[in-house]
Amino acid sequence: MSILNKLSRRGFVKTTVAASTVYSLIPHTVLGANERINVGVIGVGWKGAGQLKSLQKMPDCRVIGVSDADSEMMGKAEGTIKHQDYRRLLEVKEIDAVFIVTPNHWHSLSAIQAMQAGKHVYVEKPVSHNIWEGRRMVDAARKYKRVCQAGTQQASCPSVQAAARDIQSGKYGRVQWVHCSKLGSREPIGKVSVPTVPPASLDYNLWAGPAPMTPVMREKFHYDWHWQFNWGDGEMGNWSIHYLNDLRQILGWDDVPENVISVGNRFWDDNGNTPNMLFSVMEHRGVKVVVEVRNMADERGGKGGAVYLGMRGGNYFMCEKGYLKLSRGGGAAFDHDGKRIAQYKGDGGSDHIKNFFDAVRADDSSLLNAEIEMGHQSTAMCHLANIAWRIGSPVGAAEIREQLTGNQDALDTLDSVVKQLEFNKVDLNKTPLIAGPKLTYDNQVEVFTGDYAKQANKLVRLPCRTGFEVPEKV
Repeated sequence: MSILNKLSRRGFVKTTVAASTVYSLIPHTVLGANERINVGVIGVGWKGAGQLKSLQKMPDCRVIGVSDADSEMMGKAEGTIKHQDYRRLLEVKEIDAVFIVTPNHWHSLSAIQAMQAGKHVYVEKPVSHNIWEGRRMVDAARKYKRVCQAGTQQASCPSVQAAARDIQSGKYGRVQWVHCSKLGSREPIGKVSVPTVPPASLDYNLWAGPAPMTPVMREKFHYDWHWQFNWGDGEMGNWSIHYLNDLRQILGWDDVPENVISVGNRFWDDNGNTPNMLFSVMEHRGVKVVVEVRNMADERGGKGGAVYLGMRGGNYFMCEKGYLKLSRGGGAAFDHDGKRIAQYKGDGGSDHIKNFFDAVRADDSSLLNAEIEMGHQSTAMCHLANIAWRIGSPVGAAEIREQLTGNQDALDTLDSVVKQLEFNKVDLNKTPLIAGPKLTYDNQVEVFTGDYAKQANKLVRLPCRTGFEVPEKV
């Protein structure tokens, strides 16, 4: 039986409140320039196991503890302290920094509590499960003066950094529009009609945490939570976050677009409820942006996914003097005749964790390539896209075209999506596209305004279960 199961609900709440009080009093650790950093890892499942393996090979850190709601997962971490309850790991005073590799719905609360405990934090993408809790993470980093890095590793990629310098210097003239995409193919997650029993080694109450502790309606407990909104954020939060962070970094944005329209649906009959085909149209500082994810096969890309603008994923920047195509690992710039005029070589951000450790040793968040404010804003773009779709309704393609008039890339994207759905034998009369209304967003207060704001703002902040509340004030 886990520690949490041994506690009464009242005792659990009291322990959580007391822990937060104690954490806030823990002094900061000052590390020497060459001192190894003691690390704890929260979440050692599929992604976490890979992160753990990488950390164990790094000479400048030492993994001394791990935590996972599924005790079986911790068997991968031989020679370390193991706690199924992550709060016990945060009490280990020797730990300087924690890596949070949990499901999305746990990112914010565990990161906030880690910073309250005096730990520096590396939190995986997307950094939050909703916009409101993401801002609380930024508040915690400021209040407790902790180094907090978002796991959008491409921010440390030389190709992204070089493209940012060139575009912001005006080398290619004004940016006119950007197409940001992830067009990989996936398979349906299956469909169950009765709840699946969680693994015997799992404390489901702890795993669910702030999110609903509802019956498990999916075949595979681990990983496939990505495609259910109670715990995940779909492909927009799973993959597009990387390219959206690149987009904001390259354009030098310190906030997010002020409007959004989303179109798509889930065209599989399975237990997922996040869209497997979704594109969002946004505009910011005079730049039109289309952000899209597609998880179905395509006649051009085959089972590997779709191809649009000659890419299966990445950012396509159309500028006055040419265009850039940049994806994970690098890209190039071309003139309007298609001649390559610049090459951008990258490594996908292999030094991102090193960048985090350098900032931790210096106790200087300004050294981070993806400081939590950046991670929050890039994740917020994912939430904007999802929210705009979630409040939508069935709409015909002709009506959607009318709504997108004046944005040729958006219209071309719609045509490409419809063609891909036809290739996959989707009958839009039976399973129509869902389109949301155009929403306006206020960057200053981080809420929607104007028409449909009431519906949209219900998804800006999600309710938390008793005992797992993200604090109003950190």
